[in-house]
Amino acid sequence: MGAIRKSVTKSITAENVFTDLIQVDKGDTGSISVSGTFVATVTLQRRLDGANWRDIESYTAQTEKDFEVGEGSEIRLGVKTGDYTSGTVEARLGI
Repeated sequence: MGAIRKSVTKSITAENVFTDLIQVDKGDTGSISVSGTFVATVTLQRRLDGANWRDIESYTAQTEKDFEVGEGSEIRLGVKTGDYTSGTVEARLGI
């Protein structure tokens, strides 16, 4: 993976909280980091049309993952409404 051009982080302690979005292009590589002590489902989402967020993957435990972007879009990482129980999620998304 090349040098990180942009990263966003968020400490999440409630539902419906996400990182800021990152604009990505086809072929970009990035990384996801989900850490902390929490009971929650953390979801990676993308938006292709500028309006509607769609779920890509979800995580219920600490996770470190690299990925490659297949299509230009906006992405974000966070906890949707109804998916938070307790603790603090440390979410990081880098491109």
